[in-house]
Amino acid sequence: MTESTRDPADVAAWLRLTSTPGVSAQSGRRLLAAFGLPQTVLAQDAARLREVVEPGAARALAAPPDAAMSALIARTVAWLAEPRHFMVTMADAGYPARLLDLADPPLLLYINGDPGRLAGHALGMVGARKATAQGTRDARAFASAFSQAGLTVVSGLALGIDAAAHTGALEGPGGTVAVIGTGADIVYPARHHALAHQVVDAGGAIVSEFALGTPGIPNHFPRRNRIIAALSRGVLVVEAAERSGSLITARLASEIGREVFAMPGSIHAELARGCHKLIRQGAKLVETPADVLEEFTGLAAITLPEPPRASAAATNVVDVFGAALAYDPVTFDALCERSGVTPDLAAAALLELELGGTVERVPGNRYRRLA
Repeated sequence: MTESTRDPADVAAWLRLTSTPGVSAQSGRRLLAAFGLPQTVLAQDAARLREVVEPGAARALAAPPDAAMSALIARTVAWLAEPRHFMVTMADAGYPARLLDLADPPLLLYINGDPGRLAGHALGMVGARKATAQGTRDARAFASAFSQAGLTVVSGLALGIDAAAHTGALEGPGGTVAVIGTGADIVYPARHHALAHQVVDAGGAIVSEFALGTPGIPNHFPRRNRIIAALSRGVLVVEAAERSGSLITARLASEIGREVFAMPGSIHAELARGCHKLIRQGAKLVETPADVLEEFTGLAAITLPEPPRASAAATNVVDVFGAALAYDPVTFDALCERSGVTPDLAAAALLELELGGTVERVPGNRYRRLA
């Protein structure tokens, strides 16, 4: 057994097993169980293969690779020849053992970066793509604390909480792993090209089970989520609506025996409802990084510094705003008109409250109260 697969013949065989039309991940596992390694599978005739898989899949596997498969093989062999690019299969010693807790572990992984990051102590962090400013700050600060404590933060490279978690984790030695729902040669969303490079350059890894060139398809992201859950010793949900992919990740984590953590929020906030649902279902309520770290034996408890507090003058302005500054967004002009506060004083106070995490500015020059 080797740490990773690089031999072109082995690469070709694994690609044919995992990328031949009609051969699902489930049938691929059946073939491996029946015949052994992929090259042995491909040495069988169609009649033998039909004992395990559907006739169409058996014929495709028994036939020589077509032009599309040959192109994919050539592309993958070339990609693996580049620095920090790896293919790790279930036959390799470098395959992450935690993934075997899944009912449907991936047959292989494409890794851009350090495969060793997938074997360390890790915490999954997920949440809303359209996160609040406060949620983004919390995700980054908590991820930084986890990384400083030696945990590798695993997330999905998506907008919002994922991006904040990766960014915060880059600030510590634990680093970060991004599990993606596209081919490992594609960055999605495209605006995260710089972040993806930072993850790899800092000694982290970008991981995918999908063939090179695979675009972002909606049903790939729940499959991505199960890998985030499995690689991690626990999963923290920072912000999530009641119907959210983050809750899928949490459920998958719970099903395979991982800890689930959730950060609470305002009862009026849509993005707190998913977290509150998880807490009602038994997830551990998290207010500080120490609430998570105490569940990880051998890691020092770390607490965040107190957030900056609003000045007395700003607090007085909030008191004057009263119901005008609520948990539902209100425009700046309406806020001033309803409360009688002058625009200059209101602008100064709102800026200070934003920095202190008490108020959030949302699109349309509107504000809402967070605490």
